[in-house]
Amino acid sequence: MNIEDLLRETLSDMAHEEQPPPPGRFLQVKQGRSRRRGLALAAAAAVTVMAVGSTLVVQGLSAVSKDVSKDVAGQGSGETIVDTKQGQITVTVREGLRLSQILEQLSTTTGRPLVEFQRAAKDGKALGLPAYAKGALEGFAFPGTYEVSPTSSPAEILAAMVTRFNRAAEESNLVKGARRVGRTPLEILTIASIVQAESIDKRAMPKIARVIENRLKHRPEMELRMDSTVLYGLSKFGATASNEDLKSRSPYNTYARLGLPPGPICNPGADAIAAALKPAAGPWLYFVTIDPKTGVTKFAGSPSEYDTLVEEYRKNLRTW
Repeated sequence: MNIEDLLRETLSDMAHEEQPPPPGRFLQVKQGRSRRRGLALAAAAAVTVMAVGSTLVVQGLSAVSKDVSKDVAGQGSGETIVDTKQGQITVTVREGLRLSQILEQLSTTTGRPLVEFQRAAKDGKALGLPAYAKGALEGFAFPGTYEVSPTSSPAEILAAMVTRFNRAAEESNLVKGARRVGRTPLEILTIASIVQAESIDKRAMPKIARVIENRLKHRPEMELRMDSTVLYGLSKFGATASNEDLKSRSPYNTYARLGLPPGPICNPGADAIAAALKPAAGPWLYFVTIDPKTGVTKFAGSPSEYDTLVEEYRKNLRTW
């Protein structure tokens, strides 16, 4: 049972009203009303989080509730809108941002010191992270649109993002789906983060997920070789790792180490998670985004086919 359901059920009990049925997708925890009330009041003292469409409204208890009826896709590039009437701040966190980028965005948006967000991000238990996150927030700060009250603390805002992740994980059957394909939930989320980082067009995501799986399973002697993981380990940004970067001893250097990196390299959205859970069927071992402007990506199953795609990419470069 999540915080929203817990608060709603407890307040209904206290008012002797018929309580509304909780959403069926949430697991129900059987416990006594007194125990439930204590948990609810403890949660309420920290934060109220309301899900409306794909927007989460994050409010401290002293804030005035704002009705948001429209559905927001959360596909923006990180825009921030300040509602001066209500004092609300609407912030859109786009898919594929690293945690460091998200914390900087939230700091700029709210005016709170970055160090406060960095400190809050380290307390995984308080944020409600699932056990398989192993206390690390990277990968679990779910992208989307959030309405933030001026009274919301960094911990409350980040907890709302984890709440949205937990909801998405339930909707995608992440835990069961991971077990079905022989992986842990953290491994699936790590694959999803690589898919997100490597994709320009979400239509290519299931095929990119298949390339990753083929390299991991069918060619166990083949390194994953993803530039995105190398750059993450070096705290660098860009599309291509340099030869010097590839000499890195970071555990995220998938050119030098077999298997997946230790954890997610960004915060993926629902499409990337779905692709990681159900990759497209195919023999591909390579992919090349031959036109980064349009996101056109082509796939190859052999080194010779890959070389052909690289040449096509180089020709496109010369025409730009």
